Amino acid sequence: MDASISETRNMETGKNQGNTVQVESFKSRVDDIFTKVDKLEQRVNEVEQFYLTASKKQSNVSKGSSIVKDKDKERHVASVKKQQQDASRREAAAAKRMQELMRQFGTILRQITQHKWAWPFMQPVDVEGLGLHDYYEVIEKPMDFSTIKNKMEAKDGAGYKNVREICADVRLVFKNAMKYNDERRDVHVMAKTLLGKFEEKWLQLLPKVAEEDKRREEEEAEAQLDMHLAQEAAHAKMASDISNELYEIDMHLDEVREMIVQKCRKTSTEEKRKLGAALSRLSAEDLSKALEIVAQNNPSFQATAEEVHLDIDAQSESTLWRLKFFVKDALEIQGKSSASMGGNNTATTTNNNHPTNNNNNKRKKEICDAIAKTAKKKNKKLPLD
Repeated sequence: MDASISETRNMETGKNQGNTVQVESFKSRVDDIFTKVDKLEQRVNEVEQFYLTASKKQSNVSKGSSIVKDKDKERHVASVKKQQQDASRREAAAAKRMQELMRQFGTILRQITQHKWAWPFMQPVDVEGLGLHDYYEVIEKPMDFSTIKNKMEAKDGAGYKNVREICADVRLVFKNAMKYNDERRDVHVMAKTLLGKFEEKWLQLLPKVAEEDKRREEEEAEAQLDMHLAQEAAHAKMASDISNELYEIDMHLDEVREMIVQKCRKTSTEEKRKLGAALSRLSAEDLSKALEIVAQNNPSFQATAEEVHLDIDAQSESTLWRLKFFVKDALEIQGKSSASMGGNNTATTTNNNHPTNNNNNKRKKEICDAIAKTAKKKNKKLPLD
């Protein structure tokens, strides 16, 4: 006898331990799903943010040039790596063209600096030696040709990026001299004369500079468009991947749900009867949602058909449990809503004569009658005591 009791206890203990292991397994799988969902949510936010700003970026890119607009639909969206390679090639070609323009500008600069009146501007102004105590109060940015030459020869990125920057500094050399010295002073006259000669020579080079500026602007616009399209393709792929992963997560959730339902106890005849009665108390909208739950696990069931016959006994355990949870929540919400409105019976009235309400009420009555008829048929089949 004692041995039998001991064996029974051991069996119960083993069963409880097995249930505990299964519960922990379910919790672990659900935790994994939540982790994946959190990561997916971050990626969804990233995709959403990209497309929120995409239209603004696209409008800015489209202002670049008409060439870009013409190529919008024909351009092949390359990989980011190819975009970087193309950008490097464009930068190298542009740098080579700019070096040629700087070489030609250097020729102009030599002609100006070799002029007999250029000597006052070759080195920085000796402010202390000449006693020019107010020089820095008048001149905000001193400039001279030796400084320009050193900056042109700089290799560490501190040099000039384009010819227009050099042109601005050459003009600054002469304008500083004209600003600080009176018009009757020799230095003012020398600076004004050399500035005129420089502007004449600069006008000869200007068409090439303008052409290069336009080309650079178009290339930058095209590069921005290419990068935008590449990013768009990457985010489109990310959205597709997210969709696939969400589908997999749904499948995992269905598997977990079915496994849990299988472990649950079977729904009793009394519980099915109560469920049928509870369904009849749902609003027309909630009743339609309940029918959709039935249709999810029963493809042949037409939830939106004109005539619906719902056999509670024919439903799977999974469907019954989902219906029970849904009905419970729906009735609780209906109860709270009724309680909040019950204090003033005249405050809100239902227009039962409205066509929409009539249709909903009619459909609800038909479905509830069908459930009731099915239940009666089942009861007739039961043997009498």
